[in-house]
Amino acid sequence: MHGTGNDFVLLDARTLQQDWPALAIKMCHRHFGVGADGILLIAPSKRADYLMRMFNPDGSESEMCGNGIRCFAKYVMDGGLLPAKRTQMTVETLAGIQQVAATLGEDGLVQRVRVGMGAPRFTPKDIPVAANGAARIVDHPLHVEGGPFHVTCLSMGNPHAVAFLDQPVDQVPLEAVGPRVEHHAFFPRRVNFSIVNVLGRSHLKMRVWERGAGLTLACGSGACAVAVAAQIKGLAGPSVDIDLPGGTLRVDWDGAGQVWLEGPAELVFRGHWPDR
Repeated sequence: MHGTGNDFVLLDARTLQQDWPALAIKMCHRHFGVGADGILLIAPSKRADYLMRMFNPDGSESEMCGNGIRCFAKYVMDGGLLPAKRTQMTVETLAGIQQVAATLGEDGLVQRVRVGMGAPRFTPKDIPVAANGAARIVDHPLHVEGGPFHVTCLSMGNPHAVAFLDQPVDQVPLEAVGPRVEHHAFFPRRVNFSIVNVLGRSHLKMRVWERGAGLTLACGSGACAVAVAAQIKGLAGPSVDIDLPGGTLRVDWDGAGQVWLEGPAELVFRGHWPDR
């Protein structure tokens, strides 16, 4: 499945036991596996309708994935794993309980999904970043080869650093710069790094280097982080459309509470992975 080009292999893991990090490494390989930006596991939850776990191509586990949870919701709803064709559900993640609502297409299948991504967190220990005493990390100079970048840092359940640029984001060698930022000492748990052009107060353009995955066509939590960072810097209003290489996402934030992410979710194909 994919959400704006951010692609995942979904597994019904309610009765399965596996070495999930090892499986993610094999399955996500784009030449010797299926090829994906991560695997998503459907598992039982005592706190929500279902539990979602997400493993990156390097085997690391992510706290949250905004594009992934939309695919997760489509899989669950279209697959009849909720009673009475419900179009709302709750999903437990490592970042907390997420609220999800779907819009159906004419075929009765899920077409778009709106997700409550939780409230952003700004304190250094919550992101986390190696800084003390600051309430918010805004325009922090990050010195890496290919930089420096002035980054705004926050957590959307996972750590994000956002840099607003005058240079077109398409001209930035993100495949070279991204790993340097991800593994910078300022980020003790590594970081997702987004670069952004402001096209208008309700229109942004971004590219992203994802922690544990590398260059991806979209990042849902990253889009939320970009929208929040743009608003606190006075560059955007409460509702923005964000263009990514894989498509456009809509993000709404009232400046205080939960961030809402909306975008498509699509099934690509079904297959069988041999137990080997």
